[in-house]
This record gives sequence, structure tokens and C-alpha cells, in this order.
Amino acid sequence: MNNKKFIVSHAPFYHNGSRISARSYNIIGATLPAVLMGIYIYGVPALGVVALSISSAMLWELLMNRLMKLPVTIGDGNAALIGMLFAMLVPATLPWWAVITGTFIAIVIGQQIFGGIGSNPFNPVIVALTILMVSWKNLFDFDNALLNYNFDFVTLYPLAALKHFGLSSVESFTPCALLMGQQTGGIGATFGLGLILGGIYLIIRGYIRWEIALSFLAGVLFAAWIFQMSDPAAYAGPVFHLLTGYTLIGAFFLATEDSSSPVNFLPMLIYGAGAGIMTVLIRNIGVYVDGVLLAILLMNLVNPLLDKIRPKALGKVV
Repeated sequence: MNNKKFIVSHAPFYHNGSRISARSYNIIGATLPAVLMGIYIYGVPALGVVALSISSAMLWELLMNRLMKLPVTIGDGNAALIGMLFAMLVPATLPWWAVITGTFIAIVIGQQIFGGIGSNPFNPVIVALTILMVSWKNLFDFDNALLNYNFDFVTLYPLAALKHFGLSSVESFTPCALLMGQQTGGIGATFGLGLILGGIYLIIRGYIRWEIALSFLAGVLFAAWIFQMSDPAAYAGPVFHLLTGYTLIGAFFLATEDSSSPVNFLPMLIYGAGAGIMTVLIRNIGVYVDGVLLAILLMNLVNPLLDKIRPKALGKVV
């Protein structure tokens, strides 16, 4: 009787030496300018939310590793990255229980139940934020949540002002002010210059795909331009949409998540542009103030179909 054991592995067999940990820690490093600015603006409450979000995300992943009797994976930095991105999108006043609930949804429901890193069909951070926003929408009313803070600059949430009071209410928001974070919003989502610098760094290092990020921004600019051309008195211009809300963090840090985005060139362009156009459609004619999260979530859903668009194979059928 032959008792030999054969081990069969799937292709590809080549490994270029890159590690998940290197990617995770580089992306976390790229978020630091925006996060540090948020902590500077909002103070200790923002620092508390960031610390609790990262630590609880790592604890949820450790717990799942133990329950499923899998190797401990928190050292790869993926859970810490999810916790960091989640904290960047929420107000500094988010209660501790909402932070822990959000990281639970992101890690356990958004990723681990699908098999862990690389298997999730949707961006875990967006899944968590969307569920929290639908369940406790008042927690994400940035103007009310941050009402007790005293600023030396404009304190309105620009997209909410535009939605409820019209174009005249946002004329004081200059592109320079928006770039420098002089707007209310998520802890790490308002400092536009920091997000752009972080995104450029990740593109240069090859940790995110420029095709998705740039096509997303192009989709936002194009759709906003079309709306403004149709009625300049009713709709804000492309630059306003580019620099407000979750647009920049969505382009560089959310839409580019590996597991839920395409890998082929043309699908990446369609994916990014579709999410950008849908963002402006939701903002201008939808009921939600900011459409970035829902737009990316929708494109996550059609991602498997998009990735079937592939270059024609070389060769000839005999």
C-alpha cells in the first residue's frame, strides 16, 4: 500500500518578497498627516477615538484567530489599518460603544467571516460605517456632534450646509481653506493636503493603484462639472466636491482596498469613475449628504463583473 503524501499548491508560485505588514504599515504612515491634523484640531477626544479604534480592531481579530484556531495575524498590521481608517471617518465625539461596535462590524462581519484578509468582497471599513450611519445617524451629524467645540475658522460641515441651505451657504469655503482642513468632518477626512500627499506617496511606492484613485477623482470632477453647467445657481462646482466630505480619503484609502477592487486596467478605470460619478449623483439628487461610502460599496458589488473584462488572450486556437 502506497502511503506517500502529495502536496499540491495553486499557481502562482513566484513571490516577490513583499509582505502584508509592509503594505499595512506604509498605508498607516500615509494617513498620519491627516490624522495628526485631526488630533490637533479636535484634541484629546480625537486621540481617544483613534487609540480605541485601533486597539479594539486588533483585539477583535485576535479573538477571531483564537476562536477559529488560526495563527495569530495581528502582527501583519491589517487590523490596525482598519481601525485607523475607521477612526479617520468618524467624528471626535463618537461614543466609546459606537467605536467598539464599528470595529467589531469591520473586523468580524466585514472581513473575518469571509475568510480573513484578501477574501472580503466589500471594504470592511465602509461596511461598518454604513451600518452605523443607518442605525445611529445622529452620531454622524458633524455639526451637532461638534457643537461644543470652539474654532477659529468655519465650523459648518460643508456638504450638510449645501444640502440644507443651498449654494450661497458654502461660498465662504475657499479651496485653500478646505485643503488646509478648515471644515468640520471626520477626524482624518478634512485635511485635504495631507490626504493628497499620503495618496501620492502610496502611488509612488506601488501600494495603491493610481488607475482607481485618479479615475475616481476624475469621475467626481466630471459629474460635478455637468451639474454645474446645467444650473450654476443650484449646484456647487467640481473643486468644492473634490475637497469636501470623504472624497479624497475615498479616492486614496477606501476605493483602492485590494480585496474589493478590480485588478485589470480597464475595470479599474470603470470602477473608479463609476464610484466618482455615483458620489456626485447621491450628493446632488439623493437623500444622503455624502455619497462616497455608498458609491464605493455599490462598485464593490459589481467588482466581480467588472474584472471579467480582460484583454484578449494572445495566440491562436488550433
